[in-house]
Amino acid sequence: MSPAHAIVSLATVVLFGLSLPSLAAIESLEFETAGEESRYQKMIGQLRCLVCQNQNLADSNADLAKDLRAKTYQMIRSGASDTEIVDFMVTRYGDFVLYRPPLRGRTILLWGAPLIFLLIALTVFFYTLRRRRIVAEPLNREQQSRAAKLLDPGRHV
Repeated sequence: MSPAHAIVSLATVVLFGLSLPSLAAIESLEFETAGEESRYQKMIGQLRCLVCQNQNLADSNADLAKDLRAKTYQMIRSGASDTEIVDFMVTRYGDFVLYRPPLRGRTILLWGAPLIFLLIALTVFFYTLRRRRIVAEPLNREQQSRAAKLLDPGRHV
């Protein structure tokens, strides 16, 4: 075997070995009905991974996400309603576990922050635009002559 073939073979083995952990992440859960499975998928899609923060439970591979998926599965299998599952998660982890937290006193800033930032940005934009529109008074002949001398001392106006 040539050295080039040996390197390619070694690279193939390494890449295959690196892909094995991703195959282990596939969960095989059994549901009694398609409705249960649908509820499960919906629930893990609307709950946020607290470790990743930008992924839902369905997309995250973090250990906490795996635990929360298992708890969701267990609660669905035991007959808990969607509301009971959400209430359990919120009680334990707070409103942050929800991708769409309810509008409450403690989440008002979360909902209002984009509007506040938009208003600040628009205010700065219009203030800057307005300052650019201010036209200076035209220079009189004496000011023009003085400016010309300052800019080009060898030139006489």
